Amino acid sequence: MSGTVRAIWAASPDSWSRTRNSSPLPRTATDGYIPAAAAASNMAIRFVTGNDGKAREARAYLDGIEAVEQVPYDYTEIQSDSLEEIAIQGAEEAHAELEGEDPILVGDTGLFVDALGGFPGPYSAYVEDTVGVERLWRLVEPEDNHRARFKTVLGFTDGERTETFEGTLAGTIVSPRGDDGFGYDPIFEFNGQTLAEMDIEEKNAISHRGRALATFSDWYADQ
Repeated sequence: MSGTVRAIWAASPDSWSRTRNSSPLPRTATDGYIPAAAAASNMAIRFVTGNDGKAREARAYLDGIEAVEQVPYDYTEIQSDSLEEIAIQGAEEAHAELEGEDPILVGDTGLFVDALGGFPGPYSAYVEDTVGVERLWRLVEPEDNHRARFKTVLGFTDGERTETFEGTLAGTIVSPRGDDGFGYDPIFEFNGQTLAEMDIEEKNAISHRGRALATFSDWYADQ
């Protein structure tokens, strides 16, 4: 069985929406809310990432729901125009190859630029390494439409079912500003600031990955 849960926040913290069988978006663990259905277990979710910051973020969202174990595993990233397909393949490969039966969670993120037909999308990391952030800005600069969105898709599998969960952040591509952050942060503007101009607390508060994790934690607590 597989499915997708979406969390979309385009303008402000009050404009959350969720779609999964038309269910409303519940509160999350980061609100200080611990679902009554969440029971203690000896299981841990294995989050496949080499990034300590991403692992800390996952633990924050799943606090009181499930333990999170960071697992560095370099799964095969298939060539696909779909973040969902990449996340599903990565989760299922990691579960099959790694020892143990605990469930697996992986994440994949892309920057989708309207004027470029959604490019670079799933190829964002490769484009950042080969083309560079400033050259991407130059491609977008002469266009009338500078709208873009970050999208993170989490792939989860326990060996019997696979689910995907997504979070998005809508913004605008601008000339590079700011000294913090990484990747495309200097050219992605949200509410008048680029992500590279925000401190870590401000950035985490609107994180597209955080939105995906919040939706996942709600779903997982109900299982």
